Amino acid sequence: MASDIVYKVLDRISGAGLLATGLLLLTALVSALVAYWRTVEKKSWKEFFEFAVPHEVITHPSAKADLLFWVTRKALMPFLMLPAGVVFVSAVGYATNWLLSTLLAIQPPLIEGPAGPVTVTIFTITMLLAYDISYYLYHVAQHRYPVLWELHKVHHSAEVMVGITKDRVHPLDELMNRAWDGVIPGICFGIWSLVSLNLVELTVFGVNVYIIRNILMMDFVRHTHFKISFGPLNNLILCPHWHQLHHSTDPRHYDKNFGLLFSFWDRLFGTMCVPRPDEDFKFGLIERNVRDYQSLAGLYVLPLKRMWRQIARHFRTDKPEPQQSAQRGRP
Repeated sequence: MASDIVYKVLDRISGAGLLATGLLLLTALVSALVAYWRTVEKKSWKEFFEFAVPHEVITHPSAKADLLFWVTRKALMPFLMLPAGVVFVSAVGYATNWLLSTLLAIQPPLIEGPAGPVTVTIFTITMLLAYDISYYLYHVAQHRYPVLWELHKVHHSAEVMVGITKDRVHPLDELMNRAWDGVIPGICFGIWSLVSLNLVELTVFGVNVYIIRNILMMDFVRHTHFKISFGPLNNLILCPHWHQLHHSTDPRHYDKNFGLLFSFWDRLFGTMCVPRPDEDFKFGLIERNVRDYQSLAGLYVLPLKRMWRQIARHFRTDKPEPQQSAQRGRP
């Protein structure tokens, strides 16, 4: 166990890991500079730091809860589910490979030896699309079904956005998400394994394409107050400002902009909402016990209790209680 922990730490501080972390921090810094330059007329370094790290934000109870939750979650996650995503995808992929090779009476792989650059490129693109549509569908379900919403509510309970809010996700919610991610990407991987057994994702300067994806979608930045837009690229990539709208308490913004990396899923399924260039949002939940989520007990235990109530309600023999919309707890 100790050797596993040491290995994980060393992996984090490897050249690729440091490069990815550096790119993430550089992206956040550049985004802060861009947002500041567009927002403030009289500019100074002092005002920039006050803009980038507002005192009222970092001292907010929600920000403190984010920090405590982030620390404890980082400590717990390696032991709970680090290999879970790989396991689910591999299991579904193996089953898909076996089923198709049996039904089609073929002996994989169809391409012997290492896959060429064209094959690897197409493989990477299709896997990215598979993961992205998988995330989109699960995200919609999180807002539509009360049982899932009780877990996802942890993420939406943030009343200020401080970057690490991106990791304000209940461990059970993440485990279920990874299990679901095994289905569509797993099937996609299983089909590709019929073509070649030596497929690997593309890397950019040694950085895995999925890390590049995280940098492109600016997951840290889109959980801040920086209004960053990609201009014409918004038609392809979901920009931070559009995702910030997803966290808005304004009823006009409920159930909008569910995408992870690509924005065209929202356009395709009619869930897109484009904010005004300088539009501000109020974040959080619209319900009386919203402050209960600004503690570790509220973030870890309360969702499980409320999730259990939702499940138990379906097995009651007496008259059910009036249902509420999953989104934001509104009636």
